[in-house]
Amino acid sequence: MTEDVPRWWQSGLIYQIYPRSFQDSDGNGIGDLVGIRQRLDYLQDLGVDAIWLSPMFVSPMKDFGYDVADYCAIDPRFGTMEDFEALLADARGRGIRIILDLVPNHTSDQHAWFREARSSRDNPKRDWYLWSDPAPNGGRPNNWLSEFGGPAWAFDAATDQYYYHAFLPEQPDLNWRNPDVRAAIYDVMRFWLGKGVGGFRVDVLWHLLKDDARRDNPANPGWHEGMSPTQRLLPIYTTDLPDMQSIVREMRAVVDEFDERVLIGELYLPIERLVRYYGEELDGAHLPFNFALIEAPWHARELDRLIRDYEAAVPHGGWPNWVLGNHDKPRIAGRVGVRQARVAAMLLLTLRGTPTLYYGDEIGMPQATLSGVESRDPVERNVPGFGLGRDGCRTPMQWDTSPNAGFTTGTPWLPIATDDPAVTVAGQAGYPGSMLALHKRLIDHRRRHPALSVGGFHPLAADGDVLLYQREHGGERFLVALNLGPTEADVGLETSVRARVAIATEPQREGETIAGTFTLGPDEGLVLELLD
Repeated sequence: MTEDVPRWWQSGLIYQIYPRSFQDSDGNGIGDLVGIRQRLDYLQDLGVDAIWLSPMFVSPMKDFGYDVADYCAIDPRFGTMEDFEALLADARGRGIRIILDLVPNHTSDQHAWFREARSSRDNPKRDWYLWSDPAPNGGRPNNWLSEFGGPAWAFDAATDQYYYHAFLPEQPDLNWRNPDVRAAIYDVMRFWLGKGVGGFRVDVLWHLLKDDARRDNPANPGWHEGMSPTQRLLPIYTTDLPDMQSIVREMRAVVDEFDERVLIGELYLPIERLVRYYGEELDGAHLPFNFALIEAPWHARELDRLIRDYEAAVPHGGWPNWVLGNHDKPRIAGRVGVRQARVAAMLLLTLRGTPTLYYGDEIGMPQATLSGVESRDPVERNVPGFGLGRDGCRTPMQWDTSPNAGFTTGTPWLPIATDDPAVTVAGQAGYPGSMLALHKRLIDHRRRHPALSVGGFHPLAADGDVLLYQREHGGERFLVALNLGPTEADVGLETSVRARVAIATEPQREGETIAGTFTLGPDEGLVLELLD
């Protein structure tokens, strides 16, 4: 924070939308920008401060938009530039910012840059990508693996060299050691910042630099049969290289050319490496994405440890952030169950730091199970049987009980996750006990009480399945008590302390006054306003 005035990305709530799956306006089964614009009233009512849009740039859609063929144009599947500008303006009128998904690690093989690069070895853009001669035996240059299965080198017969792709062969990696590449991506950033977007979430930020010497990655000593083959090696020469920090500083400098913008980095790294991306002088990412809640076992003592460790690791002046779900990971309701998903929502929206909410989690959308014929994800097709497929968390938003849950009048690109009318926006509207109502109460309370948005955080000792912490700011104090277990648990306050239940996962307890020991029901969470 700057003195006592928090920035919008510190006090606000970020809501991730996967555009293909939010709202289809034209009946082709694919969500679009006009559809998102039609749902802005819902997002404003929910209390969203910023929308992060997964990619909607021109793309062959081999990886559903994460293979970009033109960084400065809207894919016709999603609409037009005019549609985007109308969405931006309408969102701004509601006090909602738009954050774009920047994909700088790789392009589509259909991008004009790569078409030039592969046209000949002496093309000026050849060095914009990572090329290597075959190994002496004629094979691949080294043992590097693709995140999407198999080797990470594809042979280009026309020029008799291999090119590197950390993901699909149709997603060649850019050479971030080339200053022309960096300048081109920074110009892309300026293009969108000039239109007024609120900032960027940078895809696979820790992947951008690779070892110039092309050394083999070492074997992973923790790998065993049954684990994904993509984890067989430790990616020490292909991710999180030490000189990455200079790149992040350059990106931040571009964002800082514009007022009040945010730089968010996707970083699946251990906490001690993650926090380096804030920058030594806090000149890196404003928010290096913290996925600890997605990755950790759902046990109170484990969560207590990781929250304490993360709080201790965030550099002085840095701002924390928390995420429960995204377009790559199983939904929270599928991971911890429907009842615990309510507790998880209370955790996400009361911890210190910026929360990011994944579309549909506010109504408890389940993780879908799709048959092989329904699967669209290239990861599942390339590495089947390891649970890596991402279709189950990308199913269409469930608005009402009309056909296809109100998402489309056509055939949805992925099936609807459930036909349960209770797991729709309409089915939960006006019902105080619903997941949606709980989210609205938590978000509203967070907005109205700085103690819960920007206040101090103090973890408290607890046992068993109970997680306790306190938030305070300007004389306000709140105690958050969460039961991550299936049985009742007693929690004791100091005898002189009284509290009022401000928010409860089961709303009938709200307004209750507590003194001394109180009981948490199974899978119950309480936000208590401390009165003494």
